[in-house]
Amino acid sequence: MTSPVPPTTPRHCPPFPHRTRPIRRMQRAIALLASVLTLGLVTPHASLGAQGPNEARARWERLCQIRKDKFARILPEAMRENGIDMWIVAMKEGHQDPLWELLGRGYTGSIGYFIFTDRGGDEIERAALGITDHHRASCGAYNVEAPSVDLGEFVRSRDPKRIGLNMSEEMGLADGLSHTLYNHIVKAVGAPYASRLVSAEKLVSDFSSRRTASEIVAFGDAGEIGRQIAERALSNEVISPGATSLADVAWWIQDEMLRRGLGSSFEVPSIYITGPSGIEATSSDRIIQRGDLLMIDFGVGYLNMWTDQKRIAYVLKPGETAAPASYRTAFDNAVKVRDVIHRTARAGATAKDMMDQVNAAIGKAGFLAMRGFNQVREDDSVEFIIGCHSVGDWGHGIGPSMAFFNPGRLTYEIRPTNLFSIELFAYTAIPEWGGKKLRIPLEDDAIITTRGVEWLYPINPRILLVR
Repeated sequence: MTSPVPPTTPRHCPPFPHRTRPIRRMQRAIALLASVLTLGLVTPHASLGAQGPNEARARWERLCQIRKDKFARILPEAMRENGIDMWIVAMKEGHQDPLWELLGRGYTGSIGYFIFTDRGGDEIERAALGITDHHRASCGAYNVEAPSVDLGEFVRSRDPKRIGLNMSEEMGLADGLSHTLYNHIVKAVGAPYASRLVSAEKLVSDFSSRRTASEIVAFGDAGEIGRQIAERALSNEVISPGATSLADVAWWIQDEMLRRGLGSSFEVPSIYITGPSGIEATSSDRIIQRGDLLMIDFGVGYLNMWTDQKRIAYVLKPGETAAPASYRTAFDNAVKVRDVIHRTARAGATAKDMMDQVNAAIGKAGFLAMRGFNQVREDDSVEFIIGCHSVGDWGHGIGPSMAFFNPGRLTYEIRPTNLFSIELFAYTAIPEWGGKKLRIPLEDDAIITTRGVEWLYPINPRILLVR
């Protein structure tokens, strides 16, 4: 999902025995990785997000596993790469840090802390202090717990050289520390530690956006749930042409997410109609008519994973069996752009370098880079712009992003487990619109590896039809 536009504008496993033959070792490694990357595709999705017996416990157990995996696999490298040997996440009753869910929740009566300290060795010390949770011990994610703490004494006993706090100018997820909590920490730790306080922005980004296998599976599940809901919404199950409004579709989605215990990445889903003048109406009382071209831009939250997805549907006129040929051509052009991204983007470079490579490859395929978002040329060229962004932490994540609307994260390196929303816009001239261009937005979520873009659920293959 991108920023709103005006209504008239188109919008790492154990070693194998040393005597194992190399080829068998390779086969096993490939099979293991493949199973990790495709688990989300073989889960019985019909039950995902369903409200049934033991659902709360099942979700808690999965979130517990994710938390333990991230603390063991991601946190040490993220802290050491960023030169932070103590990370303090502070909160108080009624003011939870945005990372509260990821770090393990709990009740804070006054002021509480999740504190992570690098004391050498393979693990990071993980302390939950002043944040109570009667189930936390059974999870085992934290190795130090106390109902209260003398923060100054705790810090002095560990003597950290750089103390990270959640303060960020750009990333909301890394900016949970209030001004009063900052002043409280400064006073509590005193000299010389107050002078060692630094922003944990990049640490938060790295810790959050580098994914474990358990997270990837959960995100794949979330993506499949979102796909199912979107495709049902843009069908005759929900839409009766001439009677159903855009708002009706949006509210059906909201009800479905509520029924399945899901969150919404962007609150009310954007259900909109696109025409020659751009977006004609969004999630309003506008009645859906035959001949309308419908689009949905939304995301679901499941197991603290948040998606960002789009789908497109055409409402058939009497006698029609397919969308107009010009619409299908425009959609096919967008698919071609997506195919170039799929075979070009990969981990191992900064987001800026990879974005430049992707744009160049799309240009070589015959498409023209747009001068700016929705700045359409009045010619027959097929224009494009990409907005491939970090995803998973809300609909827009805080990791590296190949997107015009996330310039601050173009310098971040794309790592092999980063989740991305592969978002693009392609603009094709429509003869029956007098040459005005139809904007086709495609967006599905994926993991980027050293091999390239790897989808986590079935992506959008066609214009859906409402009969």
